[in-house]
Amino acid sequence: MANQRILIVEDDPAIGQSLLDGFGTHGFEPHLCTTGGSGLEYAKKHAPHLVLLDIRLPDSSGFDVCRQMRQAGIKQPIIMLTAQHDEMDKVLGLEMGADDYVTKPFSLRELISRVRAQLRRAYGDYASADSSSLVVADLVLDQSTGQVRRDEIVITLTPIEFRLFSYLARHRGQALSRAQIVESVWGYAPDLESEKSVNVHIRRLREKIEIKPEAPVIILTVPGIGYRLVG
Repeated sequence: MANQRILIVEDDPAIGQSLLDGFGTHGFEPHLCTTGGSGLEYAKKHAPHLVLLDIRLPDSSGFDVCRQMRQAGIKQPIIMLTAQHDEMDKVLGLEMGADDYVTKPFSLRELISRVRAQLRRAYGDYASADSSSLVVADLVLDQSTGQVRRDEIVITLTPIEFRLFSYLARHRGQALSRAQIVESVWGYAPDLESEKSVNVHIRRLREKIEIKPEAPVIILTVPGIGYRLVG
């Protein structure tokens, strides 16, 4: 996909300019906002393909901006830029609807790799997948629209949640490790932190699709391995 628009929400002038230059050099169309409010408005008006969102902003937290973007119906991938070694930041970001996170300091090469993986999953390989529907219990996953329905009710999932649910549905009955899930859904080599993030996404997914999230009957935990979708 040519001219992929990347919204960068970052208040540090040096980092912001470095990201503008780096993404521009690699063929992207980057736009920089230095406050959470301006980033939210830009995302609403211009629908960038992906959002890079810093956690610490002068007018609000990146957590709040991420939540507001999801509430506004912005489904594009969001990657949060977090402080090094601050695991709570990462967990909160995922809870608010982020798809991935990269810790500072980071290399431009690593960040662009993460961005391309998200874009490929959202608009490339995944977008060209079979358009048929998948049925899981009383839920229908529409592969062509990225929607999940229970009867006539549409359950709103983020792109990463839909890809996660679809992956589990295509391997129903199988016990899947967290490493397998990271590699297949996120598109990069798993590590300890990314495997932990799977737990957060599974919890958020259960809250949306399970009648009783505290007693799940659709996505089951397989002790010592990972997760299994009901057969």
